[in-house]
Amino acid sequence: MHDLILGIETSCDETAAAVVRDGHEVLSNVVHSQISLHARWRGVVPEVASRSHTERILPIVDQALQQAGVSPQDLSAVAVTHRPGMVGCLLVGLAAAKALCWRFDLPLLGVDHVQAHVHTGFLADPDLPLPALALVASGGHTALYLVHAPGRTERLGTTRDDAAGEALDKGASLLGLPYPGGPSIQQAAIGGDARVVDLPRTLLGPDSLDFSFSGLKTALLYTLRPQGSDAPAEVPTGERLRDLACAYQEAVVDVLVTKLRRASERHAVRSLCIGGGVARNTRLRERLTGDPVLAALHLVLPELALCADNGAMIASLGSLLLREGKRAPLDLDAVATPQSGGKAKVRP
Repeated sequence: MHDLILGIETSCDETAAAVVRDGHEVLSNVVHSQISLHARWRGVVPEVASRSHTERILPIVDQALQQAGVSPQDLSAVAVTHRPGMVGCLLVGLAAAKALCWRFDLPLLGVDHVQAHVHTGFLADPDLPLPALALVASGGHTALYLVHAPGRTERLGTTRDDAAGEALDKGASLLGLPYPGGPSIQQAAIGGDARVVDLPRTLLGPDSLDFSFSGLKTALLYTLRPQGSDAPAEVPTGERLRDLACAYQEAVVDVLVTKLRRASERHAVRSLCIGGGVARNTRLRERLTGDPVLAALHLVLPELALCADNGAMIASLGSLLLREGKRAPLDLDAVATPQSGGKAKVRP
């Protein structure tokens, strides 16, 4: 059975649409980022994000269809993120998907955003050896999953406070670096020495597979402004900035790699895949390929475009849902599932 799925993603600050054939052949993958809109607030403003989605969603969908060389009548179904995320943002994507399904009599497929990141491993490598470990690390989520089969996952651990990407955003803010923090810290860390500054790795006990990054952020603050001091926090430059950025990035990556090693030693897995915006981090990828335990697994490090929020991962998981007969009703609602350590949100 061949299928052609349009995937729509508007859970946060990317307006995205893609067309995927048979769950793994990406015919188009169009993403509009709102970074410039939210940079002044150093976080995503829900109302601004929703308005931008409203303006962009139809042109982005049209562009995705044109690039794929297909029309709505050629589609097998429309898959759309309906959870978790910012409600106003989710509703824009849902409205567009429902309108297409109603107009062209297409099945609607409701997709969980986090599970779509997990499923990216199958999008990048349809023959992913199972069972597998999957790390989802982004601005809104940091979680570790055991993947038994496509669509069958077991969560092993999650963040108890800040997500990894949120920690990088907050660290960059303390260091005077621009938003978003992950790419800024990665760039600033080039040539730095992580050993110059001793920052903590919160591992939550010898058996825990959960994550915690709030203490790291606090430690950086007290490095820049000693605890109890009334003096303004230091704004580092030059070599000092490089070393601090390098040490901070290394601490985040260290925790992620340590938890992955723990999980791989506890579960008889054959492969490891990563997803989410933090999965684009060069240092994380270097550490995974250089780790003697993790590199012995079948590593799936998807291309960078598939790690950040995108419509291809939604369409890919949607293809599985369609084959399993899991269609959604046209009154499918948006669900802003509470998550520990949500993506930084601000209100003007």
